[in-house]
Amino acid sequence: MRALKRVGAEGIALVLATVIFLVPFSFMLLTAVKDEVQAEDLDFAWPSEWPVVQNFTEVIEARDYVLLRAFVNSTVLTVASVALIVVFAAMAAFVLQRRAGKVSKLADFLVLSGLIIPPAIVPTIWLLKGLGLFKTMPGLILVEVAFGLSYAVLLFRAFIAAIPRELDEAAMIDGCTGLTLFFRVIFPLLRPVTITVILTTSVTVFNDFVNPLYFLPGDENATVQLTLYNFQSQYSTQWNLLFMDIVLITIPPLLLFVFFNRKIVAGMTAGAIKG
Repeated sequence: MRALKRVGAEGIALVLATVIFLVPFSFMLLTAVKDEVQAEDLDFAWPSEWPVVQNFTEVIEARDYVLLRAFVNSTVLTVASVALIVVFAAMAAFVLQRRAGKVSKLADFLVLSGLIIPPAIVPTIWLLKGLGLFKTMPGLILVEVAFGLSYAVLLFRAFIAAIPRELDEAAMIDGCTGLTLFFRVIFPLLRPVTITVILTTSVTVFNDFVNPLYFLPGDENATVQLTLYNFQSQYSTQWNLLFMDIVLITIPPLLLFVFFNRKIVAGMTAGAIKG
């Protein structure tokens, strides 16, 4: 009886999750393939015409191919930010896990604060201006790294806790110290959680809207999320092109979750159990 109830609860949860995901997604697809007049109704009506190629072409060509530039900018931003987050978070987590003490407790507090305290936009802009990095890609990369580091450190630290200290001692006896110990012995063992951090952080950075809006303004610096402004104005909105744009920028992160969902769950579960 208990097993039957559990199966029933899981089935209900699965149906609810499917409805919550499929209903908005189907509405988005239907609106994206309608013409401008019918898209203004914002309903689930079947399209009377199918201007899919026309909508796709208009979205790509809008504002001198800004979407293509945005994909390049978002790719550079995502790759650079995730690479720095993985390296810095793994190194910080290793030190915090292996060297307990007052300094480590303070660092733990700062890491948790990074998850709890919301980012301050104006002071960050002042800091970037002082460094000469405001409205630059390196500046935005540093912002993404700073905002994503706490989450990654917690995942890495939970996983590193399961690695025996005896492995460190054996490597040190063989002559490995410092960076050599970390990159040749410890870091290869972090592959499951590293994949999880890469995938989840990539989706977060790629889908980020607020940080590029504030810290990297300008058409030449546009990221994919900012291209949503292309089809909105004060008086009207081209809903069919707006939703076609949403479809195009949703495809990359959606494919990541579809093909790597098991690896994401496995990495997070392993860290949680081993921590």
